[in-house]
Amino acid sequence: MSAHYSAELDGALPVVDRAQVLAGLCEILPAQAVLDDTERQRPFECDGLPGYRELPLVTVLPATTAEVQAVLRFCHQLGVPVVARGAGTGLSGGALPCPVGVLLVLSRLDQVLEIDADNLLARVQPGVRNLAVSEAAAPHSLYYAPDPSSQIACSVGGNVAENAGGVHCLKYGLTVHNVLSVSVVTVAGELLDLYADDMGAANLLALVIGSEGMLGVVTEITVRLRVLPPRTETLLVGFATVAEAGQAVAAIIGGGIIPAGLEMMDALAVQAAEDFAGAGYPRDAAAVLLLELDGDADSVAAELTSAENILQTAGATLLRRAQNEQERTLFWKGRKSAFPAVGRIAPDYYCMDGTIPRRAIADMLAYIAALSEEFELQVANVFHAGDGNLHPLILFDANQPEQVERAEALGGRILEQSVALGGAITGEHGVGREKINYMAAQFSDEELRLFQAIKQALDPVGLLNPGKNIPTLKRCQEYRAVRAQ
Repeated sequence: MSAHYSAELDGALPVVDRAQVLAGLCEILPAQAVLDDTERQRPFECDGLPGYRELPLVTVLPATTAEVQAVLRFCHQLGVPVVARGAGTGLSGGALPCPVGVLLVLSRLDQVLEIDADNLLARVQPGVRNLAVSEAAAPHSLYYAPDPSSQIACSVGGNVAENAGGVHCLKYGLTVHNVLSVSVVTVAGELLDLYADDMGAANLLALVIGSEGMLGVVTEITVRLRVLPPRTETLLVGFATVAEAGQAVAAIIGGGIIPAGLEMMDALAVQAAEDFAGAGYPRDAAAVLLLELDGDADSVAAELTSAENILQTAGATLLRRAQNEQERTLFWKGRKSAFPAVGRIAPDYYCMDGTIPRRAIADMLAYIAALSEEFELQVANVFHAGDGNLHPLILFDANQPEQVERAEALGGRILEQSVALGGAITGEHGVGREKINYMAAQFSDEELRLFQAIKQALDPVGLLNPGKNIPTLKRCQEYRAVRAQ
């Protein structure tokens, strides 16, 4: 992983008059909202992928939409790059600062503006934590469905930027399926409102969601709320082999059951999570599934019986229902603690994010196991199994440079295999800096030109989050040439 911006990849960065930028920003914002020294900017040098680090020219923390507009308008006039940042929990280097640019931190825009229980919606600012939306809606027996594992810390604005999902996205969809409108500030400082029910703007809303700060800066989001289901049942299921667990996932969906959540963890992830959370996971299992059903009492009862029959037929060695809400919460605590739990068994880990067809889960896990032996690095696998979104955690020691290289190479092979199996190089973590080379593995030159045209139409000079997501065609040709050797 390259720790800094690469001139070879990004082209020449603009020449910026630092004194002029600082003076202008201090006229727009209060002095305490403009950080220009190394010590105060150091916490913002990377996101959740610390292999990429860079200090920005200056960091600003606006508190209102008007201040965001003023900053963008000022930077646009001077030709200064701008990178927007939320909570910094992203895992693809998407919020990596630009060394000659402004880092626009949105954490102070952190208000739940409205809970409209009658119309099942909430208006929030981008700095609101994902979990805080459900907490604010809970008195109305409502909740917000997308629930990334980092939901206690990640922001709704960051979820919009990456089109985040979570363990319940199989039934209730990703962020894009749960956002009704956004207010977005363009690179020139213009404020636009985009709505899902406006046929003229529907595609623009979907385009902004998942655009990783490349097309504008979101300052307000209206999200869909859902009524808490009358009944929820959660199953903890153990299997003696990974292949049987993978086949069970396909059998559940093939049986016409769409669970609220369907997660899979391999033996290494199970051991780590159990040591960390004490969730009651079977330590002797080669793989564990967590399956959750919700809805009205009768339909859940019928689906539960069908699911248990399918899982037993598929070879489950353990089949346990959560007996109460406390045990259900504990089951999910183990899964949502998997990332920090794995962090206890190695100095570092590299979290990948690819998506494959459900039918290929067993094959992919076998492939990853072979790569683990080839590169002599352990890999713990955590899947959003229902939609084929895999999160292999590659364990390594960052103090050993050759291990860093092997971890990156192993991760690249996983992404390439995801595409070869009919999947994609990312499910919810985004492309950012991490996967920019692998865009050439998934997309043709014609498709990449279309991405570039969209970017140019909305950000002609390329000031928003430069050097991310969309590779140059020259870079793609070099990547493909190397892979063809």
